Amino acid sequence: MYVNFTIYPNDITYADLLYPGGYMYFTGGVNGIVIYRVDYNNFVAYDRACPYDWEDNDSWLWVADDGLTLIDSACGSRYNILNGDPIDGPATLPLRYYKTIYDGMRLRVKSFN
Repeated sequence: MYVNFTIYPNDITYADLLYPGGYMYFTGGVNGIVIYRVDYNNFVAYDRACPYDWEDNDSWLWVADDGLTLIDSACGSRYNILNGDPIDGPATLPLRYYKTIYDGMRLRVKSFN
């Protein structure tokens, strides 16, 4: 799925992204997108479709209570939120990620192709 959108993380609309460790869910991609603020200058964006069971309509990735991992609601796979690598569960492939470009005001999220 092609992704290309821009948000303004400093706007109150995106209050959950104002500080490092904040995250928000967005539409787009295969099964939605999660954006996580790593620090004041860097963001990561992943598709919420688990590589293990991405065709399952009941499979969604959610940020865990610890704020550092993503968990698949169907197969139980867990991923490191900083790099998208699997931690445990049946999944062996990393998450699909999107390019993020932040200029201090605008955050652009887009596919690599």
